[in-house]
Amino acid sequence: MATAVAHASDGHAGDSGHGEHAHYTTTGLEHRKIAIWAFIGSECMLFASLISTYLIYKGRSKVGPMPHEFSCKVSNVVASTADGVAALGCAAADVMKPILDIPVTSQSTFVLLMSSLAMVLALEGVENHGKPGYDRWFKGSKFWLAMTALMGAAFLGYQAYEFTAFVHEGLTIKTNLFGSSFFTLTGFHGAHVSAGVLWLLTLLAIDMKRGLKGKNDVLVVDICALYWHFVDVVWIAIFTLIYLIQ
Repeated sequence: MATAVAHASDGHAGDSGHGEHAHYTTTGLEHRKIAIWAFIGSECMLFASLISTYLIYKGRSKVGPMPHEFSCKVSNVVASTADGVAALGCAAADVMKPILDIPVTSQSTFVLLMSSLAMVLALEGVENHGKPGYDRWFKGSKFWLAMTALMGAAFLGYQAYEFTAFVHEGLTIKTNLFGSSFFTLTGFHGAHVSAGVLWLLTLLAIDMKRGLKGKNDVLVVDICALYWHFVDVVWIAIFTLIYLIQ
């Protein structure tokens, strides 16, 4: 009886130090991790429907701009020549060039993928908090959480630049089917990245104030990492289907 009380006292003392209370489900996983996986599953269905909508309407726009093809401003005839000037039914002055900027979007994709690596290192920093070699700034969780948030913000900057350039070239969400499906899909993804950046900044603020340590904090950062990696994987699918496949 005394041993049991001692163990209970030890467990309570440990919990009071870091607020760690494990709540495991019948699957053996913590209930918050089950919740984030369920949320990611629902988000997969959301993005699957948005991507499917884009693919269904791909190539059905009646007017330009088009993603990969030269097009006319007022005609649904798409050019098949290299320079687009010989588009049937379209005057040279009315020819619109393909609107997608692959090099710029490739840069933003690289930045977002590198943010996943930074997120892994941030989680590693939390898991190894207090261990020799992990107390330095560049190896700790603070640095890598800041880097992940910074690269996420840089991706959003690229997206804002792309959207602005498209609007200046005549493509808005109301222009054609491509514009409607494109802005809806990429806009929803951008909103998810924005939420992730705010989440990361919140964790960074907590880390700066009291430090992220203990099993509970590891779980919290791990859940954030799952969400961030999901956002990156979704963008790989979007980048491949919209920008690379013509």
